[in-house]
Amino acid sequence: MKTQTSLAALLFLAANANAAVKTKVVDYKQGNTPLQGFLAWDDAAKGKRPGILVIHEWWGHNQHARNQATRLAEAGYVAFALDLFGKGKVTTHPKEAQAFAAEAAKDPKTVDARFKAALDILKQNPHVDVSRMGAVGYCFGGGVLLNEVRHGADLQAVAIFHGALKTAEPAKPGSVKPRILVLTGEADPMVPPEQVEAFRKEMTEAGAKFEIVSYPGAKHAFTNPDAGKAGMDALAYNAEADKKSWAEMQRMFKQVFGS
Repeated sequence: MKTQTSLAALLFLAANANAAVKTKVVDYKQGNTPLQGFLAWDDAAKGKRPGILVIHEWWGHNQHARNQATRLAEAGYVAFALDLFGKGKVTTHPKEAQAFAAEAAKDPKTVDARFKAALDILKQNPHVDVSRMGAVGYCFGGGVLLNEVRHGADLQAVAIFHGALKTAEPAKPGSVKPRILVLTGEADPMVPPEQVEAFRKEMTEAGAKFEIVSYPGAKHAFTNPDAGKAGMDALAYNAEADKKSWAEMQRMFKQVFGS
């Protein structure tokens, strides 16, 4: 009976902890373009806490991005999953996703403006400590985040999950402000070893504080449970790499943010 009572108490506490996480769909604009983001925070937590932007894969602002925002809220952060493509521009088809990413790549000023618009929304949240700001980026979103970092984004910590690392504009010495954690798959054909080593050289020459963790056997998009549904050999979910990379991110954030 005592064991059953203790189990019931634990389940009750767990349910209450989950219930404390609140989420909200946020409609906003960059210029004349309608965008839709997703905010997540722990309503039971007291005091201000770090704010974390979540930057989606090339599929657009989908459930995966929202899930990561919710997980971050459960971990004690205020998270905002932004929208880089425009409200409703979400797909599960690789060719359409590639078109979305190509369109964004042609207009880096607009991507930058949308990144900054989302960062402003996060900073305006009353639960956020604006002196402790970070971001996470996935695949395409990881590449976008690194480009922002290369150009002096005012963040304290960023984590890149299976993100694009190459660039035509390497970071200049002293330009990189946040601590960087790159989480990549050793079996990722879209981010091969030579790209990882080129990034390591770039960041070293820029004087950045960075760390690279590679996961054996992990392919591209290893954090996304739906990765295999795209029909691309390069993409595959890897539960072990997903779990370990999330733990690495939390470790780094705690070191930087102190919570």
